[in-house]
Amino acid sequence: MMEVAMVQAVFMDVFSWNRARINFLSNFIVALLKVKTVNLVEIATAFSGRAKKDSKYRRIKRFFQSFQVDAFTIACLISQLLPIREATWVLAMDRTNWKLGKEAINVLMLGIAHQGIAFPILWMLLSKTGNSNTAERICLMDRFLSCFGVEKINFFTADREFLGKEWFSYLLEKLIAFRIRIRENMLISNARGILVPAKTLFRDLRVGEHKILEGKRKVLGIDLYVIGLLLPDGEYLILVTHKHPETALDDYAKRWGIETLFGAFKSRGFRFEETHMTDPERISKLIALMAIAFCWAHNTGEWLNDREPIEIKKHGRKAISLFRYGLDHLREMLLNINEKYQEFKDMVELLRTYLTGDPPPLTHQTNDQRDCQYILNQVEDTITLPMAA
Repeated sequence: MMEVAMVQAVFMDVFSWNRARINFLSNFIVALLKVKTVNLVEIATAFSGRAKKDSKYRRIKRFFQSFQVDAFTIACLISQLLPIREATWVLAMDRTNWKLGKEAINVLMLGIAHQGIAFPILWMLLSKTGNSNTAERICLMDRFLSCFGVEKINFFTADREFLGKEWFSYLLEKLIAFRIRIRENMLISNARGILVPAKTLFRDLRVGEHKILEGKRKVLGIDLYVIGLLLPDGEYLILVTHKHPETALDDYAKRWGIETLFGAFKSRGFRFEETHMTDPERISKLIALMAIAFCWAHNTGEWLNDREPIEIKKHGRKAISLFRYGLDHLREMLLNINEKYQEFKDMVELLRTYLTGDPPPLTHQTNDQRDCQYILNQVEDTITLPMAA
């Protein structure tokens, strides 16, 4: 129980919850790191205390059934855990979904991209299958703005699902810079003002080449810059933005971080799909707990990498992600707590430094351009971009 007590002492200084709730949170985070699955039966086996496993399991279920977790409180907590030194953030939006029997689990996520991954800041459970709609996206973004304000946004990036005149108008009205991918067949205006499929304006490109169309073009009736790139498989990567088109391709590459986050939540980390929950409120609470554990693991990985850098393979990628580096380290200490008590205590103190606003300085910072290329190398459409003019 000593490991739970250490974590609890940190959370007592952060949350206004009662002691029993903070003890539960600490216990759950520690158990999740140990078992690497959100399956509540497995979590119960790793819960500390003298109670029988069935009692622990019922306690866990009661938390998800009755305790309210405030999204604003969790978002503020996650913002404290960010290892980002910049004053503004790169936002990425995407969905992850799967089926549990006949029930569809569909999560709309807003993340903060950083060094090849994204940190979950706000999310919404969609009561349907398929794409999000404009109202749902606006609702999620409005929550972010109410928490942090538009001044925290460097730019927003998203894939082809996140299109629409009303959505683009909303982003412009809120002064949110964006780089969004559009479909190849979307109609945009050519140099003569005639609407044509977007890909027809980039047919002169060779594989790996890109160009910025001269001047702004009509896209869903809105004047935007359009940038196109021909991928190795013959598909076009076409982006729209209202300013700084010269950086749009490099900026858009950071969107891949949210895909990496979903991998960390799922097969590469906490095996999110193993939950048997289907109730949206309960799943949202589960994501909040995963988000805290994820941030701690990633920050531990950054701390370790600063002292013993991860090997870079010949293809230019890290041998292991920062998140997995930290997760494996925390798990090893927790599973051998008697021998590694002091090492774990140091990692708990690392957690405290982030939550108190005084994270340790890191000397091994990743170069932005290398970071962008590293992300691009993970995309199925692997390319080498020419440097933007």
